[in-house]
Parts: sequence; structure tokens; C-alpha cells
Amino acid sequence: MVEWITSPGLTDYRLAEQEMERRVAEVAAGTANEAIWLLEHPPLYTAGTSANPKDLIDSGRFDVFESKRGGQYTYHGPGQRVVYVMLDVGRRGHDVRRFVQQLEAWVIDTLAGFSVEGHIREGRVGVWVERPDKPRGPDGGITEDKIAAIGIRLRKWISFHGISINLDPALEHFSGIVPCGISEHGVTSLRDLGRSTTMDELDQALKTGFGRVFGE
Repeated sequence: MVEWITSPGLTDYRLAEQEMERRVAEVAAGTANEAIWLLEHPPLYTAGTSANPKDLIDSGRFDVFESKRGGQYTYHGPGQRVVYVMLDVGRRGHDVRRFVQQLEAWVIDTLAGFSVEGHIREGRVGVWVERPDKPRGPDGGITEDKIAAIGIRLRKWISFHGISINLDPALEHFSGIVPCGISEHGVTSLRDLGRSTTMDELDQALKTGFGRVFGE
């Protein structure tokens, strides 16, 4: 059984890491249920295991945390739903690629509930949306912006870290980094796309979508 946890207010990043570490150890030991933790962080940048120091454009703007998750630099802040997934990937088939694809499908399913079509792009981590309302790129293609980031880590086949979906964060805060090492594309949010969605509505869509994608 998966336990859903929602934290009000803003959660300190190091505290969140400690809590994830504790829960992952308990899930691996069989003394706690799997968990999905929904929260928001104060404004901060995180550096994944593949982060390039050159991608930290403004190191003095917000606190920067080294993270053991995969990926590069990301921003977290108010108005962004962070979804930490502490799930038994071993029980789900020992297939990391399939698990990441399920996380991607989960985000896409959630966005569809708000009439937003998400896409996965080869060579670009995360979930993207097309922006026909913006000028076309140098190649003449439709501009695409990132709306959700994905970065996980496994220990004893238990996942942690996870997903972030931009509901209504301050998009200008992303300018202090090159998000996920991709400079050719921008970032967006549900609010930027004209969706007046609440965090509670987003959480409910996440819970419903999880059942559809993971079959639980």
C-alpha cells in the first residue's frame, strides 16, 4: 500500500532529504509502506550528479544544494509541486527505464486533466509542452517549454527524489541556472498556460493519474 503525505507550507530541503533517507531505509527493511510525499520548497537550486558548474549562472541568488539524484541543475520554489516518490522499483519489475517512463506517463496523464498536452523529447529530460503562441525557433519548429522535471535515485531498489510540476512558481527564478543543462528552451507553468488550477486540484489529479498509470 502506498501512503500519500502532504506537507503544508514550505519544507526545508535538507530536512526533506533526511526524511526521504529515513523512509527509504524503512521501506527497504519492510518496516514502512511505500510513500509519495507532496510538498513545496522555499526558493533554491539543486545540483544533481551530472550538474555542470557553468550552468549555475547566479550562485548568490538562492541557496544551492548538492543532491545525489540523477540529473543537472533544477529550481524549486513556492508554486511548484514537488513529488517525492519512495517506491519499491524491485517489486515493480527491477526495470529502471520502465519506471522512469511510468513517471513521465504519470505527469502527462496529470497534465491532461487540465487540457495540457505534455510530451517526452529524445535527449531532453522532463515533460514539455508546445507553445504555438510563441515565435518559432531558428529551425522553424514550434517552440517548446518545460513544465515538469524528473530526477530519481535508487537505493536497494527503493526510489527517492522524483518529480516537480510547475503550477505557478516565479518563472524568472529559473534564470539563475541552465535548467537541466538545456539552454535552447524555456520553462512554463500551468498558470503561464492560462490554467487557474489550485494545488489541491493538482494533487487530486496526481492521485487519480497514479492509479491509472501504475495500476494501484
